[in-house]
Amino acid sequence: MPVIMDVVLTVSNLSFSYDGTEVLSGVSFDVSAGDYVALAGPNGAGKTTLAKVILGLENKQLGTVKMFGHELRHFHDWGRIGYLPQRVDVFNPLFPATVEEVVGLGLLSRKGYPRRFTPADAARIRETLELMDIVDLRGKLVGVLSGGQQQRVFLARALVSGPELLILDEPSTALDPQTREHFFELVDRLNKDKHVTIMIITHDTAHIGLYADKLLYLDKRVVFYGRFIDFCRSREMGEYFGPFSQHLICHQHD
Repeated sequence: MPVIMDVVLTVSNLSFSYDGTEVLSGVSFDVSAGDYVALAGPNGAGKTTLAKVILGLENKQLGTVKMFGHELRHFHDWGRIGYLPQRVDVFNPLFPATVEEVVGLGLLSRKGYPRRFTPADAARIRETLELMDIVDLRGKLVGVLSGGQQQRVFLARALVSGPELLILDEPSTALDPQTREHFFELVDRLNKDKHVTIMIITHDTAHIGLYADKLLYLDKRVVFYGRFIDFCRSREMGEYFGPFSQHLICHQHD
């Protein structure tokens, strides 16, 4: 008997417009527990908008979004979701927050009032710093760190609450090639070893296929959603991208 995967995220017939201009058109897909989904597409395709609608940061206009089986307006357990937004490299270097303090902010979504940190919270923060290999940075101000170090800090903030779904928006944009490689390897371990479901927005379609299991290619509508090997075998995608670009993306011939 086949194993039925728990559905973490369901998007059904979602459309969204800014000032009368349609940004998303009839978008539908499911993400199951343990998936590693690469969300790709050209500039202006609606990738970041889709992430913001999923996270309730933008009000959807048409269609439905369900998180862990609950419609978005009825979903309140945001500690189950981690989010690394685009452009954390613009963090104010004058803001007097240490690495440990910034990571601790990720626990607030699961706290009622008054929001006080406990010894268990301190242990969880320490564990997450160790996972990110940034324990030695815990007392440093975030603003003085390199771009790669800051990226690890903000990923730790997204992870400290123990999320089941992690959404990353262009996390490698400001990183040099070596740091980017290490970052992708780290996210891959989170997926494979910690069983965190990953959705990563990326322009790096020539690289992400080495790690992600599924490709969601968006251009205001869903152009393709499925496994990379199925993308590789799709005649329709060959006609859409051209065979060279299709096989550059799929990474099934390395």
